[in-house]
Amino acid sequence: MKLTHQPPAWLRRVPRPPGGHALLAVPLIASPPLAADSISQVLHNTTLWIIGILAGLATLMLTLGGVRYLMANGDPAEVEKAKTALRSAAIGYGLAILAPVIVTVLKSLVGG
Repeated sequence: MKLTHQPPAWLRRVPRPPGGHALLAVPLIASPPLAADSISQVLHNTTLWIIGILAGLATLMLTLGGVRYLMANGDPAEVEKAKTALRSAAIGYGLAILAPVIVTVLKSLVGG
């Protein structure tokens, strides 16, 4: 009696479609260069980037502050460091929320 061993499904080789190698030979269509139509569009895009970066950093600080607070184990110095990280997160979220307002005020000052 001959036993045949089949590898698990995730180890089996997936058959390639006929002509699958030709897909690599197709030249990629170049996308238009990244350009904005106006200064207003540049400021809007920059504002979105700033909001994303600030929110990401604030989330990181919130996480680090929470972990530090949990790991402080009653040590007053570590609890104070955790509270500082949580305050930094709150400031970061506040700046992320106020970023569009700050840009609008700057645009009005510049005259844009």
